[in-house]
Formats: sequence, structure tokens, C-alpha cells
Amino acid sequence: MRQIATLVRKELSSYFNSAIAYIVVIVFLVFTSVWLFYIQQFYVQNVASLRSYFGIMPIVFVFLLPAVTMRSWAEENKLGTVELLLTLPFTEGQTVLGKFFGAASLLLITLVLTLPVPLSVSPLGDFESGQIIGQYIGTLLLGAAGISVGLFMSSISRNQISAFIMSGVVMLFLTLVNQVNYVMAAPGWLAGIINYVSLNYHFNGFEKGLVDSRDVIYYLVLTVLFLYLNVKVLVFRKWR
Repeated sequence: MRQIATLVRKELSSYFNSAIAYIVVIVFLVFTSVWLFYIQQFYVQNVASLRSYFGIMPIVFVFLLPAVTMRSWAEENKLGTVELLLTLPFTEGQTVLGKFFGAASLLLITLVLTLPVPLSVSPLGDFESGQIIGQYIGTLLLGAAGISVGLFMSSISRNQISAFIMSGVVMLFLTLVNQVNYVMAAPGWLAGIINYVSLNYHFNGFEKGLVDSRDVIYYLVLTVLFLYLNVKVLVFRKWR
């Protein structure tokens, strides 16, 4: 754990020593606030629910998370420092987890900074705290899955731009693939598979504040899968 904690501090330091962390946090906070209060006209709706606020998270993460993860491995590959990193006294798994928890910590900080939104509107209606907690849990799980995808795509990219594009395309596909069922009459078994692989489909329950173990397991499995693939990329690079 000490090795991973060291790597997490290094990753967080690299985020905040560049402009990327500040840009990501500010753009996220401004966009989501504008979405809720101006585009969705929250005060006009007269509904004690933040569903419209959290409902936009899957689409926002399609752009936000690739921006966070694009330099994690791609910059190391470009500068040739990944080989040096692999000679340090860390296992491939520890290195991947260090980068993962570093990016996840930045996401957590960003979400903590959104707390003034529910706190400021709670006096205006009978908001259910359990529902809001469920929405935050879903957002964190969605973010964790997206970060793992972004890290893997960054590990097979040669520069930040390609990492951002590749991660964005994969995230967009995984997020919106369930929309296929709205435009075509797929067989029941195929429609079920399409829905199951969709990030957005599994977020629907969390959007309402419902924590379903099936959705939790999906996000955890997806996160572990792409972190595992990331480790395998490093092992292959180390021994090729």
C-alpha cells in the first residue's frame, strides 16, 4: 500500500503542477451548473430532485475522463520514460493502481466541489438525502470505470491526442450503445446484451438514486477488466 500511495501522490502532483487539473475541474463545475440551472431550468421545474443534474454525467464523462487520463501513459510512451518507470521497485499492478487512484482522487475532489449544489437547493424542497447519496455513488462508479478505460487506451497510445480520441470513441460507444435498441428492433437476447454493455443503461438506476447490486457489479467488473488489460500491456512491453 505504501508503494501505491507514493505513486498516487506523484500522479496528483503531476495533475496539479500542470493546467489540466484546474481546467478539468473548472469546466466540469461550470458546465454542470449551467446545465442544471439554465438549460434544464431547475427553479422552473419545481421538483425536489437532482436527477437532471446527475443524468448528464455519462455524457460529460465521455469528454472529461479522456482529458484526465490521456497523458497518464501516452506521455510516458512519447518521452520514453515508461521503460525507466518499469525498472523502479514497483510491480506493474502497483504502477497501474497508482495511476488509477491518482486519477480517481482527482475525480473525487471534483465531485466534492459539487456538494454546494445539493446543499444550496436542499432548503427549497423535500430532497431525499438517500437518493442524492445513491446518485453520487453511481457517479463515482461510472467515473472509476471510465478512468480504467482511459488508462488502458492511453497505455497503447503514442501521444496524448490519440489517447484522448481513442478513449473518447470507446467511452462514447460504451455510453450510447444502448440507444441502438431505440432505433432498431433487435431480438430480445441481443437487446439484452446491448443494454448490458452500456455504461448509460447501468447508470439509469443510479440517476434515480437507486443502488442496484447488478449495476455495481457491472461497473466494478469493467473497472477491473481494463486495469487488468493495462497491466498486461506493461508486462508485454517489459518483456518484449
